Amino acid sequence: MQNRILKPELFEQGTRTEHDSIGEKEVPVNVYWGVQTMRAAENFYITGLTTHPELIISIAQIKKAAAITNFEVGRLDKKRTDAIVRACDEIISGKLHDQFIVDPIQGGAGTSLNMNANEVIANRAIEILGGKKGDYTIVNPNDHVNYGQSTNDVFPSCGRITILRLIHRAQEQLERLRQALADKATEFDGVIKMGRTQLQDAVPIRLGQEFRAYSRAIRRDISRLENAKREMSSLNLGGTAIGTGLNADVQYLQKVVRNIAMLTRLDLVQAYDLIDATQNLDGYASVSGTVKACAVNLSKMSNDLRLMSSGPRTGLGEINLPAKQNGSSIMPGKVNPVIPEVVNQVAFNIIGNDMTIAMATEAGQLELNAFEPIIFYNMIQSLETLTYAVRTLVDNCIVGITANVDHCREMVENSVGIITAICPHVGYGRAATLAKEAIKTGASVRELILRDKLLTEEELDIILDPYSMTEPGISGEQLLEEKELKDAMK
Repeated sequence: MQNRILKPELFEQGTRTEHDSIGEKEVPVNVYWGVQTMRAAENFYITGLTTHPELIISIAQIKKAAAITNFEVGRLDKKRTDAIVRACDEIISGKLHDQFIVDPIQGGAGTSLNMNANEVIANRAIEILGGKKGDYTIVNPNDHVNYGQSTNDVFPSCGRITILRLIHRAQEQLERLRQALADKATEFDGVIKMGRTQLQDAVPIRLGQEFRAYSRAIRRDISRLENAKREMSSLNLGGTAIGTGLNADVQYLQKVVRNIAMLTRLDLVQAYDLIDATQNLDGYASVSGTVKACAVNLSKMSNDLRLMSSGPRTGLGEINLPAKQNGSSIMPGKVNPVIPEVVNQVAFNIIGNDMTIAMATEAGQLELNAFEPIIFYNMIQSLETLTYAVRTLVDNCIVGITANVDHCREMVENSVGIITAICPHVGYGRAATLAKEAIKTGASVRELILRDKLLTEEELDIILDPYSMTEPGISGEQLLEEKELKDAMK
């Protein structure tokens, strides 16, 4: 398989010689990355993708905060600090992202991305100071850009910052969904339909009540994601290799998280126990579980929408979903519920990602978990696809749903399920007998009750009032008692 990242044309304008602990290597002369990035691109051509833009921005912000902090504590001179900060600002603004070429799935616990950032920032800072790329006597990727840091505190911290931002975006779309569902709940409040349990007729419910229940579930998801943000706000930055802070100035350790919080404008704190925060990744499993729970809610709701809109002639046909595209290359006029279908598929993928994250979280040994790259890859995918799926669900489905009001009421009136409301008046056994006869003969419950003179038509109208059957605390029996009391007072 050809490596599409290290393209031959990169080398056409010449190379520069760089070396690391493995040996020398020819690097394209015009690129900002160096020998360690190139080795990673050769070793880890796994997905064919490169670093996610949010991860690039997050790691550049960390490098900027580190440079500022090292200058504040006297560990980095002003000239190099200013050049590193300027290079980081360019990356944060969106420049040089094409120079981050390492695959998101990589060995080495994220060292490849960390060194990719160190080399790009160093080479850009060298240019700013008037030097040529690769002259690391001016600005060194390890000695200056990475000073007081380790991959093991930089990579987890940039991942958490990225996840925080993506959670916030997911919440924004989920809030739009919650509001759209609440609006539909109000619009459909007077639409009586048949409730179903185990796909069999149960008792009446209002369509608005169903949509309100969906909005409540989404509200819980938003709340759970707020807790997930708190889980991700604790950084092990400053702990360096294993959480002991080796090679980091004590004052740096005390200040760096405060500085990154100021730069990102996020509520970030330093982990109470940096060793714990470096070796134990249970927070990712918790956050992934929260995202999975949200996906499960969305998928269940999508199942309901597909069922309620089934037909249009031979299914339930209680609601109409907006027609978005042809549903068949062979059946003219067929329109499928494509938006709920795509939400289902996103949910399936998120559930699978959650399993990967759980396995990777468990797989750490002793002082470090080497598998954060696959955790971040799957977590980012889960949060992004969730966000996009919710957006299309709102814009291309929920806001355009209409109800088939007459059809819904007709199914309620012809359903055997309303016999439940008769039980208190005729007894469970008699009601069951009537239900069986109604199913067998096709006669309505009302017809059979009146035939056997078990209740009057007026009493039936009160007991079988669909709205009263859908409100807790309002029963046909209570309404009859009120009627009898009023009649007695006349």
